[in-house]
Amino acid sequence: MAKRILITGVQGFTGRFLAEEMAAAGYEVFGLAHIQQADPIPGVIAVHACDLADADGLAKVIDLVRPDIVAHLAAIAFVGHGDVDAIYHTNLLGSRNLLEALVHAASPVSAVLLASSANVYGNSTGGVLSEATPVAPANDYAVSKLSMEYMANLYRQRLPLTIVRPFNYTGRGQAESFLLPKIINHVRRGAPVIELGNLHVARDFSDVRMVVQYYRRLLELPAARGEIYNVCSGRAYTLDEVLALVRSLAGDTFEVRVNPAFVRDNEVKILLGDRAKLIRAVGQAQDISLQDTLAWMLSDPSPL
Repeated sequence: MAKRILITGVQGFTGRFLAEEMAAAGYEVFGLAHIQQADPIPGVIAVHACDLADADGLAKVIDLVRPDIVAHLAAIAFVGHGDVDAIYHTNLLGSRNLLEALVHAASPVSAVLLASSANVYGNSTGGVLSEATPVAPANDYAVSKLSMEYMANLYRQRLPLTIVRPFNYTGRGQAESFLLPKIINHVRRGAPVIELGNLHVARDFSDVRMVVQYYRRLLELPAARGEIYNVCSGRAYTLDEVLALVRSLAGDTFEVRVNPAFVRDNEVKILLGDRAKLIRAVGQAQDISLQDTLAWMLSDPSPL
């Protein structure tokens, strides 16, 4: 029989790509979502609607699906989200509810992947950031993710946990509240001016299709249990470099203006990841260049 995976946040940006990746690898894919949407997700057998705050509901879903492995992606993932209470309730307490349900499940799981964030490293600028880099979260989102990691330590003796710290990644379908989709959608609309925040940040950008390949490999690798892994490209791009790539690909000379309202307090200046530990563990997935990712997003056939 095919193994079953439960993906929380399956209707989100990453969840949809991970569902496709796991289905292509032969898994029976089930999803968990806050509210079930009408449009089907390719490769997903069923999506169960349940709030992470509903501990009893989570337990019922776990007992119904009986997953062999779990990928916990559900979270408030936008750093600038305005509701601080919701960030902590979802990212910390909701994650605890899920782990508690898995501990008491009738059918034990063989792997649980928890998605944290490279934002836990904060404003570190001393070269590339490895898993050994001291954490120094600089905003509530990052604090909520690091708190989730610490909370998960309480379950390490009872659950086969793997924690990932993804750096920035993007692709078709990501919300326009994120930087690269905002730039891409601006170009696709043909607007002459785009307003952005801090132009001096540098980010390690990956393609979501590469990210989910690594997630699958980590879920399948027993030796990965109990470890934390950066998931990244190992190359940081300045915003000026990104804008130059987009202009070149689109043949567009749009104007960029800095809007002070988009400049966040405690902005993390540089995020550049070291993925040596990840590659030692699972090998190197197919790299996709940022130029190819941006071209893929620009050619998106979906309406704006």
